[in-house]
Amino acid sequence: MATDELVKTTGIAQHGASRLPSVDVDSVNIEIKDDDGFLGDRASKAAFREILEEWRKPLRKSGEDPFGDEPSDKISKKTLDAVLVGDDTEATAVVHSAIEEFAQELAYVTQRFLKSKAWAKTECIVVGGGFRASRLGEIAIARAEIILKSEGFKVDLVPIRFDPDDAGLIGALHLAPSWIFEAYDSILAVDIGGTNIRCGIVETRWKKAPDLSKAVVFKSDLWRHADDEPSREAAVKQLVKMLLGLIEDAEAEGFKLAPFIGIACPGVIDADGSIEKGAQNLPGNWESSKFNLPASLIEAIPEIGEHDTAIVMHNDGVVQGLSEVPFMQHVQRWGVLTIGTGLGNARFTNRRKENGNGKGRDSTENGKKKGKDSKE
Repeated sequence: MATDELVKTTGIAQHGASRLPSVDVDSVNIEIKDDDGFLGDRASKAAFREILEEWRKPLRKSGEDPFGDEPSDKISKKTLDAVLVGDDTEATAVVHSAIEEFAQELAYVTQRFLKSKAWAKTECIVVGGGFRASRLGEIAIARAEIILKSEGFKVDLVPIRFDPDDAGLIGALHLAPSWIFEAYDSILAVDIGGTNIRCGIVETRWKKAPDLSKAVVFKSDLWRHADDEPSREAAVKQLVKMLLGLIEDAEAEGFKLAPFIGIACPGVIDADGSIEKGAQNLPGNWESSKFNLPASLIEAIPEIGEHDTAIVMHNDGVVQGLSEVPFMQHVQRWGVLTIGTGLGNARFTNRRKENGNGKGRDSTENGKKKGKDSKE
């Protein structure tokens, strides 16, 4: 499908837009380097596992490693969380040592972001990603905040409120214009990652909370594509199958499902829906000039209900961060860090405070009118 045709079909907003209904996206996935490489690599899930391994080495040499022969990258977060409240003081000490060192790294990386022009005057940072979904992650975040404040940085560092898996879907609501919420009670959302693809029916609960603070994921399906190693075409085919199944489920449950799909995807998302860079962990070549995911999905699902399907795709870190819009109305400038395979990041400036993503917004500001502004 041609690019011009795609833009007409979506009819809502540019993909990867810098101006969204409730916020301006000031920066997405900025890459800061030091002598050792990308700073984000120092505050990733893999970095924590490497730190844990280093703390285990001295004990392993003396035959006193409380985790035995289990590789550090294979120990589950659930196991590590249990250790934190368990009776094995040596194991607890090892995990706390790893948390402390990781928190120091996270604080250092966060400082570097705060010192950048794009993140100037940031008042609050939300931390999401899979690492946050654990007690050890929450402790590391809290410790990093204390370190930052002890060094004079006036910024709050808080765990994302929704479960990170749900946040990646709920955030898609904030890509949509206000008429969606007045006419419909749910949308389809997709969160694409390097390991999994998750799709869900997101119930807006707009009448209960016009700021979307009470939105919930009614149902979600997960496909661990990393296990299957599919081609790009097979991955898209499976994604379509999942979405069609959810459309049937929404109809069976009596939802008024909007003709809208919000997509969170790794990488730099261009206005036409193509991926400029950063999609190297996805199955197949998603950065090809001949591939366009929104266009492929519209071709496969041209209508939802009796209306043409509209799709908006944005960076996955941005979308996860957008789930926090209702809870960030006490500040003007805020950011998100997602601790996963790497360290996703985005910085936002609030545009409207009175009604969040609800009735008080000017929905035209989420339309094609925005296109010129985003490039200025």
